[in-house]
Amino acid sequence: MATIDFPAEIRALRSTLESIEAVSDPEALRKKVAELSEAASAPDLWDDPEQAQKVTSQLSATQAELDRVKNLAQRIADVETLVEMGQEMGDDETLTEAETEVHAIRKDLDALEIRTLLAGEYDAREAVVTIRAGAGGVDAADFAEMLMRMYLRWAERHGYPTKVMDTSYAEEAGLKSATFEVNAPYAFGNLSVEAGTHRLVRISPFDNQGRRQTSFAAVEVIPLIEQTDSIEIPESEIKVDVFRSSGPGGQSVNTTDSAVRMTHLPTGIVVSMQNEKSQIQNRAAALRVLQSRLLLVRQQEEAAKKKELAGDIKASWGDQMRSYVLQPYQMVKDLRTEHESGNPSAVFDGAIDDFIEAGIRWRRAAQAAEA
Repeated sequence: MATIDFPAEIRALRSTLESIEAVSDPEALRKKVAELSEAASAPDLWDDPEQAQKVTSQLSATQAELDRVKNLAQRIADVETLVEMGQEMGDDETLTEAETEVHAIRKDLDALEIRTLLAGEYDAREAVVTIRAGAGGVDAADFAEMLMRMYLRWAERHGYPTKVMDTSYAEEAGLKSATFEVNAPYAFGNLSVEAGTHRLVRISPFDNQGRRQTSFAAVEVIPLIEQTDSIEIPESEIKVDVFRSSGPGGQSVNTTDSAVRMTHLPTGIVVSMQNEKSQIQNRAAALRVLQSRLLLVRQQEEAAKKKELAGDIKASWGDQMRSYVLQPYQMVKDLRTEHESGNPSAVFDGAIDDFIEAGIRWRRAAQAAEA
């Protein structure tokens, strides 16, 4: 038998949906879908495969966002009808079904509401994620590879296209570093809360004495540069080195010097690219990621100036933001939000939405407190 106040719950659902619609603007989404549909139907679209993929990806994501809002409005109307039927017939089974649906709608609204909290300057951008092994030797390199798989599986679960740009393999196992793109709207807004130092505690599979090992990996998330961004880098500020691409264990994957290492001399930022087929492609990809990193540096400098002017400088993010403990107990815990999971296997398989949502809400609350 249903145990909730249906009129109050339905009013609350409608109120939340109205708040979401005020931010997401369904009419603007419809116009964007129309524009992207027109671009996607152009006969010469696939003359530029990279641009074509971007257009079709944006169209799919925008249509999905519009459909989510429309479907939730219809579900609220449907559950209201279901409640009326159940009450008129005195059917407890129908009312129990309606209660289950109310809870499901609330969960989906909460997830959609997260999007309304992504109002940062670059939140709507696609993302470039770099993972680097830290302290912990071979375990740290293995951990870096585990994190890369976790994020790629997360993207796969959501249907987000990804593109691995660079991988530097460790000698024994795992990765020294890896860089990949997540090509979906709001990928940066979502994944930016994953930036920081991640910590793994487990019995090391690489220790023949079976000792417990603590290892670390760093995750960097930057917004993908767009052609409209004004990040111009003089050639005199860039040093470019070329080398041969290599795979795990030093296995050659290219017999020419196609890989590119690009250094920004004023800041010391280094970007390596080796996964494209030609040196020209790797150079273009490296320049784009370098521009993205400089864009983020500029944003951070502007934020630091604002905090300094406010006279209250506080570090918003600690060095260690999440712990993955596999031994002596099983738990993944975010040290900022206190959100935790007792199922590390699911987390490493990409089930990180709850952590991302908690991080976004935590960040918004911290920004509101500072304001």
